[in-house]
Amino acid sequence: MHDVTNRNIQYTKIYTFVLFFLFGGITSLNSILIPKLQNIFSLTYLQAMLVEAVFFSCYFFFSIPSGMFIQRYGYMKSICTGLVIISLGCMLFVITTYITTFSMFLSALYIVAIGVVMLQVALNPLVSLLGDPKTAASRLTFAQSFNSLGTVIFPYVGSILILNNFAGPETSKLANTIIANQNHAAKVISQIYLTLAIFLVPIIFLYWGKRDCFTDYTAKHIKFFKTLNMLAIPRFAMGTICIFLYVGAEVSIGSIMVNYLMRQDTLFLGGVSAGHHTAIYWGSAMIGRILGCWILYRFSTEKTLSAFAITACSLVMISSYTTGFISGWSLIAVGLCNSIMFPTIFSLANLNLKERVSEGSGIICTSISGGVIIPLVFGHLIDISSIRDAFFVPAICYMIIAIYAISCFYKKS
Repeated sequence: MHDVTNRNIQYTKIYTFVLFFLFGGITSLNSILIPKLQNIFSLTYLQAMLVEAVFFSCYFFFSIPSGMFIQRYGYMKSICTGLVIISLGCMLFVITTYITTFSMFLSALYIVAIGVVMLQVALNPLVSLLGDPKTAASRLTFAQSFNSLGTVIFPYVGSILILNNFAGPETSKLANTIIANQNHAAKVISQIYLTLAIFLVPIIFLYWGKRDCFTDYTAKHIKFFKTLNMLAIPRFAMGTICIFLYVGAEVSIGSIMVNYLMRQDTLFLGGVSAGHHTAIYWGSAMIGRILGCWILYRFSTEKTLSAFAITACSLVMISSYTTGFISGWSLIAVGLCNSIMFPTIFSLANLNLKERVSEGSGIICTSISGGVIIPLVFGHLIDISSIRDAFFVPAICYMIIAIYAISCFYKKS
């Protein structure tokens, strides 16, 4: 390795795991932002879902440019760039205390999301370089567990700070002090993101100090637009669509979780408590990955994915047609089913691609933009119908994923 010692590798591992924790937490914090912004700006569900749409649209627009940037400047410099962009976006939230508009919040979040995309594109392959190639999969799984930990802690703490005294989306229409509420919320949210920006500063310098490491391992030049012919491979194309559907379904459910659990016909929780339960939804992915490793060791990838997808679909429909404890917790339990979907769909889609796996990974990363379209459709259906009717959207997504897994199983047989 060029300019890389065992000590450098160990330190880089630690920094990298911290970054997995951070970008997982930043992404899941959207679930807490949405009900608060919906409250203070009197947004419809469709408008509120623009938070997720803005964030995940960056995967569509910036995944391939990020890969090209990494090819030219290397992993470490790209990570530094991503961290700087996130910091700038976090500091932009300070402006929302002076210009308290929904569009200003979205602008700041968009900048943060660009940095998160660059981090994700760079960190996944970097993890595989930090040790024996034979144990790369286990390192990535371990790194993903830090990502899951971030999705637990950030919503948990964020709900205490952001959703304190939050009573639901309808109260904003009755409040006589809307402007005061907006200013207070903007101040709290800006303080949270400013704290994140300050925390990132030393990490930026740590990575910049190692900017010349791993320069020999930058991917070879790839004509990314030429990789689109891979979509002619049915198994890969359908796998890419399934990643799109999985992300969309997961984000849609997480985005309405707080408001849903506060309803009288579900768990009827307070704002902070609903935020804590949302953290359980995201955090169950960590538990699911541990169980998934054990299950995947004993059963095929196809059988495991189909079982988890069918279970997720069933839980969503149970939540839609029941009330009270069962309705609330069946939806939370969907998070457990989501845990193994990305790695299993990813592995099935990339099966037998050999040297073209890196190209396939770029396209699949772009399909994470499913977090844009599906939540918007979901939110619009809530507005024109009801939240329970809208649950058919994620249910259909999970059913298509199950069909894909079953078809892969029979083709293998």
